[in-house]
Amino acid sequence: MTPALGSYNAFELSTFVSLFFSPIIVGYLCAQKIREENRTRTIANIAVLFAVLAMFMVLIEDTVVEWAPYISADYLKANPAATPSAFDWYNIQLSTLSSEVFLTVLLTFVITSIGLYIGSMLKKTTKT
Repeated sequence: MTPALGSYNAFELSTFVSLFFSPIIVGYLCAQKIREENRTRTIANIAVLFAVLAMFMVLIEDTVVEWAPYISADYLKANPAATPSAFDWYNIQLSTLSSEVFLTVLLTFVITSIGLYIGSMLKKTTKT
């Protein structure tokens, strides 16, 4: 997939696919335990765990990749007459990276909750 889509697009696509299908698989495999416990609470606990893991992945990516040139180029393209100070650049970069973390956590929680519910409903109950 990487040569066809380019490395960045393939990474985004694989992240979205794994983010969508992994909760369905986990929900299917843990369906019995989800049904035994309080369904909403169990799904929420697992979704929070997934969201925290996604948050740490984004934070690690932000520390490894130098985002400052990309953020400043985008900001200056949107505001060509702006001349921010060093403190302003720090706040611009911090708000950009914080919004990325917030959106990642929010989307991960929502998609994981839906996927766990779908996965737990796919497995039929067995009569004992």
